[in-house]
Amino acid sequence: MGSMSKTLGAMALASAALFAGDAPAGTLDEIRDSKTLRIAYDPDAPPYSYIVPGSPPNADPQGYSVELCRAIFDKIKEGLKVPDLKIVYVVVNSQNRFDAITGNKADLLCEASTATLSRRQTVDFSIPIFIDGASFVIRPDGPRDVKLLAGKKVGVLPGTTTEQELRRALSGTKINADIVLVKTNQEGIDLVESGGVAAYFADRATLTFLLRKEKQAAGLLMAETYLSVEPIALAMRRGDPDFRLAVDTALSHIYRRGEITAIFKTAFGPLTTPSPLLAALYQMAGLPD
Repeated sequence: MGSMSKTLGAMALASAALFAGDAPAGTLDEIRDSKTLRIAYDPDAPPYSYIVPGSPPNADPQGYSVELCRAIFDKIKEGLKVPDLKIVYVVVNSQNRFDAITGNKADLLCEASTATLSRRQTVDFSIPIFIDGASFVIRPDGPRDVKLLAGKKVGVLPGTTTEQELRRALSGTKINADIVLVKTNQEGIDLVESGGVAAYFADRATLTFLLRKEKQAAGLLMAETYLSVEPIALAMRRGDPDFRLAVDTALSHIYRRGEITAIFKTAFGPLTTPSPLLAALYQMAGLPD
């Protein structure tokens, strides 16, 4: 057997061991026994996870993170050799999403979560799946810089890193703005349009997605200011290295084999391509076997 054949053989054995039935009890064992992978998603986190407006009840979620998790599901199903494995979708929001993981209501959180050190005290994260940053939407005559927000109302979704970065930015510059906590991203955009707030803060990809629709006709636009640059990743229960390895292995193969291109175009449109920064992320985050 040549050196390449030996290497491939070792990789196959390692992969088999990862999904072996005699591994310590954990998420993979639960998935195998229940024949179910529970995917948590936020219906109000486009373009990462959302429900298409007007969809029938119980419609499957869409979005970049959801599509990635479906691809991970396919690879886990193949590795576990459970042909009738199925997906169950668990609805969460920005405030209870991590509770779904720590409370064992879901196995994988597939939406717009930023991987942070403080959050890693509670959950584990996959290798990064996206790079994004917080920004804000305004009307054409609105404030185009955080420094111009003094005395104005600004909207943000609670329980997000964007809320943390907004409060930090206002405090650091000693700007006294009135923060309005909204229930959904769409509510925040609507408040800007109606004049209820001067600006709405969220992930730039989310704002771009929402502005691609009818709000462009209303003249809303995105400020050039970035509050942060953040790695988006998939969250899972803490302290389960086998499941994390399975997820990271699946993601690495998706990146390195070019499968990510089709997933990206499904989520963002057939004419779009990853930015140079995102393309570099796929190259660097995709770990070799």
